[in-house]
Amino acid sequence: MTRLLPVDPIAPDAEVVDEAARVLRAGGLVGLPTETVYGLAACALDPAAVARIFAAKGRPSNHPLIAHVLGEDAAQRLAATWPDTAHRLAAAFWPGPLTIVVDRARGTPPAVSGGGDSIAIRAPSHAVARAVLRALGQPIAAPSANRFQGLSPTTADHVLREIGTGVDVILDAGPCAAGIESTVVDARTTRPRLLRPGALDLPHLRTVVPDIERADEAYRGAEERPSPGMQARHYAPRARVHIAPDRPEAQRIADELVHQGTRAGLLVLGPMSSRSSDLLSIRCLAHDPVTYAHDLFSTLRELDEARIDVIVVEAVPQDDAWLAVADRLRRAACPA
Repeated sequence: MTRLLPVDPIAPDAEVVDEAARVLRAGGLVGLPTETVYGLAACALDPAAVARIFAAKGRPSNHPLIAHVLGEDAAQRLAATWPDTAHRLAAAFWPGPLTIVVDRARGTPPAVSGGGDSIAIRAPSHAVARAVLRALGQPIAAPSANRFQGLSPTTADHVLREIGTGVDVILDAGPCAAGIESTVVDARTTRPRLLRPGALDLPHLRTVVPDIERADEAYRGAEERPSPGMQARHYAPRARVHIAPDRPEAQRIADELVHQGTRAGLLVLGPMSSRSSDLLSIRCLAHDPVTYAHDLFSTLRELDEARIDVIVVEAVPQDDAWLAVADRLRRAACPA
């Protein structure tokens, strides 16, 4: 039976942390809060425990996970090489919502990397995640604690509803601060590559790696998956998502769906001055990329729980600050 253990997000209770570490040492799974989203954690050096992650999520075994560590020293022990780019990024942004991809050390279990030669590593900043890492004394593999291709969880309750009995313990530290996954950068080449936009935005990355290459340019058509979240469909609700170019078109499509008898939702930027149908479920998110990202997954989940069939989304701005949000919406709208 899954146990839900409340934990202070700033000063984690030692007994709760020690219990989580005990479960992990025994090969169990722990729902773990981070500053981005909740992760489904197992000992990264235990292939059998890592296999439980894939089974619980329904995730294909060739999709890489992210190894979580306390800092650069621990990261280097998982890596075959640690390029200067990786060092500069870690020095600037760790601990924090940045995942760095490097070559995997031969002694690091390939299961963490989906069988590939690279490994994705990050040092989380959340006090609970760091306390568990210290108590365990080993790296943790922790993808988002949701079913494969589904919405990432931003609360402990989301983990419980998504994974259920597939996880042994869930540490409930309240909502995640960012509400969107980490940014992933490939540091294996001279010119670093942005594999997944995320909570650390591109303008901040460019202060350290100004020549960074966008993922859609670097990996278009490539079969390699050095990072999670690179498939066309991901982060998707049960409802079908349709992205409209602007608000008038979004409202027109949503109203038309309602008139056809479809349970439709409308997701817009900023407040709505009026609504044309009481049957239309409308959600307004802030015209700010950080706040929008924080609320996106929980809002989509709320519309799913209202049994909405189609969610019509007003397109977000196309500048770099909105890159992560635009990426999540585009993947959510991709047909199953």
